[in-house]
Amino acid sequence: MADLLIIRILFVAALACAAFFLRPLDLSGPIAAVAGAVAGAGVVLFEIRIREVSLKRLIGAAFGSVLGILGAYMISLVLKSAMPDSPTVRFLQLVLLAWMTYCGLVVGSSKGDMLNLAALGGLFGGEVSSKNTFKILDTSVIIDGRIVDLAETGFIDGAIVIPQFVLRELQLVADSSDSMKRNRGRRGLDILQRLQKLPDLNVQILEDDFPAIREVDMKLIELAKVYACKIVTNDFNLNKVAQLHGVEVLNINELANALKPVVLPGETMRVFILKEGKEYNQGVAYLDDGTMVVVDNARKMISKTIDVAVTSVLQTTAGKMIFGRFDERTHAVHDKPFEKAAEKPQERERTAAREAAPATGPTS
Repeated sequence: MADLLIIRILFVAALACAAFFLRPLDLSGPIAAVAGAVAGAGVVLFEIRIREVSLKRLIGAAFGSVLGILGAYMISLVLKSAMPDSPTVRFLQLVLLAWMTYCGLVVGSSKGDMLNLAALGGLFGGEVSSKNTFKILDTSVIIDGRIVDLAETGFIDGAIVIPQFVLRELQLVADSSDSMKRNRGRRGLDILQRLQKLPDLNVQILEDDFPAIREVDMKLIELAKVYACKIVTNDFNLNKVAQLHGVEVLNINELANALKPVVLPGETMRVFILKEGKEYNQGVAYLDDGTMVVVDNARKMISKTIDVAVTSVLQTTAGKMIFGRFDERTHAVHDKPFEKAAEKPQERERTAAREAAPATGPTS
């Protein structure tokens, strides 16, 4: 870094000295030197900024600017032949050149992330680490809404891509006659607006489509194959089908299950028995995160909070289930003082009389 800083200072000083001696625009020596130093500082700032840009964006910006220059040149030829040469025509040509070059530079850099440099091989074949830097969202994960929370925490990197056919599906759901579907579709559109407003997230709309394929899920899989990227979803069926096609999937439900508290067999946990289970003498409880707890021998404990011993934990892609067992003897020991306090007054009197009988018996 010290060597680079020295090079930058020498570069700015060289431009200032050159401007001092050459005096561009008939400026005086000191003013020309200041102008040269400012120009050098601008070049250094541009170099610092461009170092952070990826190779894909650089190639896209260069290609877009070249296309803009070529388009401006062709339109300038048409203007020159259609109108007599005048200062107005020359000004229009200059404005057209600057406008189309700028538009080509900006649009090319924004679309550069879509380039698949690995397909070119050779020098660009080593650009493998960045091919999965953008992720495709499906309809279910957009409606779910948790993708916004993940993006706000910074766990989602790269660019977020929403295909045009996914937007069409969301619009159809939002225009549905069913009120529940209509609310889900509108929620999905609101989630997309929140994603676009995040300052550190790059959200892009992709126009690619596959007219020969009717199912949206298969279109997502084919799109992920073309760009060698990942699909973000919480659809269990799409997850399985994409894995069969060799496409990487980020499942929000799997991430949520992985973040749930770890419970080991043999541990004791306190739960509230909410309802009866499917099997004989079972009770069902739920943890705060929604995990189902199936408790054996707890049917009589519905609407009560009890301590259960964990026997096993079942982890699947659809969620986690905890199996436990309730020990009546342990519960009875805990409740014994309360049972004694709840005895009827007559029973307490009879018990006291039996205990006092030996002391009041006949004496010789």
